[in-house]
Amino acid sequence: MSVHPVSAPDPAATDASRRARVLMKGNEAIAEAAIQAGCDAYFGYPITPQAELLEWMARRMPEMGRAFVQAESELGAINMALGAAATGARVMVSSSSPGISLMAEAMSYMAGSGTPMVLVNVMRAGPGLGGIGPSQSDYFQATKGHGHGDYHVPVLAPASIDEAVDLMATAFELAEKYRTPVMLVADGILGQAMEPVTLRFRNPARHATDWALTGAAGREPRIVKSIDLVPEVLERRNLDLQHKYREIARHETRFDEWLLDDAEFAIVAYGTAARVARTAIERVREKGVKVGLFRPITLWPFPDHELARLSQRLDGILTVELSSGQMVEDVRLAVEGRCPVAFHGRMGGLVPSPDEVVGALKALRARVHRAKAEASAAAGAQGARP
Repeated sequence: MSVHPVSAPDPAATDASRRARVLMKGNEAIAEAAIQAGCDAYFGYPITPQAELLEWMARRMPEMGRAFVQAESELGAINMALGAAATGARVMVSSSSPGISLMAEAMSYMAGSGTPMVLVNVMRAGPGLGGIGPSQSDYFQATKGHGHGDYHVPVLAPASIDEAVDLMATAFELAEKYRTPVMLVADGILGQAMEPVTLRFRNPARHATDWALTGAAGREPRIVKSIDLVPEVLERRNLDLQHKYREIARHETRFDEWLLDDAEFAIVAYGTAARVARTAIERVREKGVKVGLFRPITLWPFPDHELARLSQRLDGILTVELSSGQMVEDVRLAVEGRCPVAFHGRMGGLVPSPDEVVGALKALRARVHRAKAEASAAAGAQGARP
């Protein structure tokens, strides 16, 4: 699925949209979007830079007559969520990087048992306790399984607060459609920044929960579990999971393309890094350099087929991240050597500036032009031989 820029709206619609927009902090907008999407129960534990999300839920969930629990720890929160989700409730948990690490075991249990739940990670800089600055250094953790075992979870990565609001409803849709945990990841800037938000909340239709633990009066008991001690039975469970992941990859891959129709180079970035990349692209476009943006919205499933097709007609790709380089590995796997792939990133809570991205792009272009010149000279020398 590709999400393309829409055409300019008419002035009347724009005016109406402005009147429907309010200024909201990212964490608070995500929380309210979850409430409006029908979240029945929230479990969490305070940690920056997502603390305002928990605070918003602490006030609003009781107002709505729904369950809010500040657990004694992240371990408590995620295991309470496992229990609530097993009853068919629409459940959300939020935390930040170190807290997400503590939740890995229960996430694996939910993936193995097919228990739907939404987990929000407002990432901070690491490793360890690190600092509260923005980061994207949890990419491996989110996309490569998080916990133990052969499993994946869909991972959504908004680039604006408005998009985060929309993707919250999508997260619940995917969780319940495929009976899987779903992660929404944002860096600390997206959680702490304030932007105008269009109040277009969605409450997805609920799926039948004929698997849920709702009491066994008048029917056979149900079991939600992830343990199978017979290897052949466990292998069948794993094969079913892998089939489900292939279906998710086939139908739920999301990405955005910007100014790529005539591009000779592309920047691949997500979240805040993608917004920095857009500014850099605008600057180099003014100087006649044809560059566009490829932005994954699902980090898993990664839009590798779409990026592979794009790479066939590009001279080079620059990957920009708030990390030491994690998504760039998936970019290189997708490209498979069809064009050069370069990387630029910052760590520790620092964000690459547009000027830095422009500089990295210039270096990539110089490298490509040098390689072409060397190849041309070698071909000329080969042709000149008697």
